[in-house]
Amino acid sequence: MDRAVRGVLDLARDVLAELDLDVVLERVLDSAQELTGARYAAIGVLDESRSELSQFITRGIDDATHAAIGALPRGRGVLGALIEDPVPLRLQDVGRHPRSYGFPRGHPPMRTFLGAPILVHGLPYGNLYLTEKADGAQFSAEDEEALTVLAELAGVAIDHARRYTGASERRDELERTVASLDATTQIALAVGGETDLEVILELVAKRGRALVGARVLLIELCHRQELIVAAGAGELPAGLIGESIPLHDSLAGQALRARRTLRLDDELNRARFDEHGTGRLGVSARGGLVVPLLFRGNGYGALLALDRLEDGPSFSAEDERLLVAFAASAATAVATAQSVASERQRQRLAAAEAERQRWARELHDDTLQSLSALRIGLSTAARSDRPEALREAFRQGIEQLEEGITNLRALITDLRPAALDELGAQAAVEALAERAARHGIEVDVGIDLAYEHARGQGRASEGALSRHTPELETAIYRIVQEALTNATKHGGARRAVVEIHEDEETVHVLVRDDGAGFDPSADTSGFGVLGMRERVELLDGMLEIDSSPGGGTTVRAALPVRRRAEAPGATLHELRGG
Repeated sequence: MDRAVRGVLDLARDVLAELDLDVVLERVLDSAQELTGARYAAIGVLDESRSELSQFITRGIDDATHAAIGALPRGRGVLGALIEDPVPLRLQDVGRHPRSYGFPRGHPPMRTFLGAPILVHGLPYGNLYLTEKADGAQFSAEDEEALTVLAELAGVAIDHARRYTGASERRDELERTVASLDATTQIALAVGGETDLEVILELVAKRGRALVGARVLLIELCHRQELIVAAGAGELPAGLIGESIPLHDSLAGQALRARRTLRLDDELNRARFDEHGTGRLGVSARGGLVVPLLFRGNGYGALLALDRLEDGPSFSAEDERLLVAFAASAATAVATAQSVASERQRQRLAAAEAERQRWARELHDDTLQSLSALRIGLSTAARSDRPEALREAFRQGIEQLEEGITNLRALITDLRPAALDELGAQAAVEALAERAARHGIEVDVGIDLAYEHARGQGRASEGALSRHTPELETAIYRIVQEALTNATKHGGARRAVVEIHEDEETVHVLVRDDGAGFDPSADTSGFGVLGMRERVELLDGMLEIDSSPGGGTTVRAALPVRRRAEAPGATLHELRGG
């Protein structure tokens, strides 16, 4: 087997096994020099129009010579002849060819020339160029044949590498797309049912940092003319969270105004970050992305990803695309949480004002009118000279005072019953049921709470179990109170049932009435349902309201047991004498 055949076979083995296109081209040049003994070799890769060269890769010319030559050829002169007519070309003296332009200053002398086109799927991809055969000899027909075979193998190898590269790029693009979709899906799932802004911000900071591999991720939220550092993940200076910076001069403020991502790689952006942004609070960064949080045309703040941990500190264009997609979902979650918080605050204020109006009305309608009537009666009696009239006025005055005192006590009890603090939830609920009876509703009460059960048997001092926490006792009482108030005032109920019992972990509260019912999903101006829900949520409990117009109402609440002090070794069963 001669040298040329062996060289072609070696090339076929080595090159066809290679999947990196740049490496394929380099090995083709090495093989071309080895097969033909050429001093200089080059591959010219055609542009998309196939009219000139977009790449020119050489062998045999050092960097200093490259610098002296200047710009690489574009495919004019003899090189262009192969572009226009892609067939092998062998010349004894390239300078004597009619298309020759000569060589630029600093170019090494070249006479002998051999060229062959590289075809991929029958279409020109580029050309192989060889010059200056060793020892001043001419390129032979065997050299031309070997180079032609080499060019054919190069076409196959290039196609193979391009197919792999294209598949790899498509796979990478698919992976990036999946990562972007997963990021937006994960944040949507994580905060989909969450309305607590603090929890949402913590999730966004951690997920965003992991998504782009940042050393630090910060969330800055707009508040009037400032940006508050609301959350962060990674290497954060102590005391950073909660600090504020001016909105107008900061880099995040600039990103919000421009409605686009800004990079810390830009020198002016980094200067603004250091002087007016979180850089002035001790946060350092060499690279980063500042992505505005935009939702329905409104800016809520910005995400700041700082210093990529791998291949950083700068972030890639793909990192930017991922973080922008992530920021869109994060902005939606932040806007929703802020809207919910604002609506809850509005409802609390409206409900508190409604309660004040009710107290004012009851004081005016009952107590104040009773005192006014008393004043009129006493004034009339004072102008009379009959003892009987004075005695009658005093008797009526005493009755009116007693009635006023009773009304005031009832109002005070509604605000905060003393029995709740002194005796516990059972006594307070039973007293509440008695007061409700005065308003025309019969209430059946069944309560089985451990501490109250033991207290009723004179065993509370044994210390088996202590009372529930004030928060839990208040929640039990208010749930029953608000349910009965709604049943009486809005439902016109005549009868209600209250059942309260507990097991080892949960206090169960049930209030059922035969009133007119209502639609639990409809908006309400009162604080009853909203108050019950908030009390239950604060205690990590569950609330269920089953009602429909004309069908009565059932309120069920499950509240985790919380005691003022745990007694080791005691159980609910032991406390009840089981």
